[in-house]
Amino acid sequence: MTARRLHGIPPTVFSAMSALAVRTGAVNLGQGFPDTDGPASVLERARTALLEGRNQYAPGRGVPELREAVARHQARHHGIDLDPETQVVVTTGATEGIASAVLGLVDPGDEVVLLEPFYDSYPAMLQMAGAVVRPVTLPAPSFRLDVDALRAAVHDGTRLLLLNTPHNPTGTVLTDAELAVVAELAVRHDVVVVTDEVYEHLVFDGRRHRPIATFPGMAERTLTLSSLGKSWSLTGWKVGWATGPAHLVDAVLAVKQWTTFTSGSPLQPAAAHALDHEGDFPLALATDLQRRRDVLLDGLAEAGLAPRASEGTYFTVTDIADLGWSDGAAFCAALPERAGVVAIPLQGFYAGDAGRHLVRWAFCKDEDVIVEGLRRLRGAELRA
Repeated sequence: MTARRLHGIPPTVFSAMSALAVRTGAVNLGQGFPDTDGPASVLERARTALLEGRNQYAPGRGVPELREAVARHQARHHGIDLDPETQVVVTTGATEGIASAVLGLVDPGDEVVLLEPFYDSYPAMLQMAGAVVRPVTLPAPSFRLDVDALRAAVHDGTRLLLLNTPHNPTGTVLTDAELAVVAELAVRHDVVVVTDEVYEHLVFDGRRHRPIATFPGMAERTLTLSSLGKSWSLTGWKVGWATGPAHLVDAVLAVKQWTTFTSGSPLQPAAAHALDHEGDFPLALATDLQRRRDVLLDGLAEAGLAPRASEGTYFTVTDIADLGWSDGAAFCAALPERAGVVAIPLQGFYAGDAGRHLVRWAFCKDEDVIVEGLRRLRGAELRA
């Protein structure tokens, strides 16, 4: 028997679909983990830390060298100055950062605005916190921010705005003009912004990611979440961080101290090494991901699945309605048998039915894996 706060929250779709891929021998173009590890020097630094005896509890805020490296990273890439003693806390991936931010900042009945489709941990944690969720849909097929809908959703009673850019699952990178509207509303209505920027370095076609914290009036009201996993291809390490004004970082720490307290002690110095000494890795990864994105986009189009040309992240989205499917979950359940491929349905990324006909595909896999998945799709009957 589970607590009522968990009622209606389904198991995460990622675990279910990855298990389906293993069980059926399907090519996994669903869950967003790469097939290749990150920089060798980072792995070696973790090995050294293990042998040095860095195996006991790290400080709850994180080891000083990682907090300092995060502060340097934010200054170097974004011009954001942080005090590593008070404005940085290390988390067990960005997922713990999201959970701790929501539980630390949101009371039952508080209104929270978020963009949909959304990463599935967002509504789960908001339900646990007792929040009133106000989704603003990025309408398909462009998945651009509807600024009028956002203006209608944010008001003086809004407690928090949960932002995600570069955006999972659509691949949208919010423009400066779109972010300026977010900032203007947050300042006008005194709203706290929690922003998930784990794909901050993985943007394509000459775009750039600009943190919302750099806009006028936003530094003092923005909690920024990011992590090592995506940009340095080390998703299993679950090393993330939250940065921002001390009172918002303290809210994360107030929850974190009673959940994990601390984690990954020997991985934290390795994460610091990645930030300080492997800064070119994410840039090279973004270039390679753009090439693999194009391979996937071309192949999906040839298979009759018109994809969206994602602007960043690991993912692209297709609409399966033209193939006669009205239910992405049914399509994805049938796909391993029909084509030997696994993808992710987007139903769980929406509060309503707007994404029922949408499916997410990952291009963070090795190119030969993508090519094999596309070969199977082209040879399969995909129509309902």
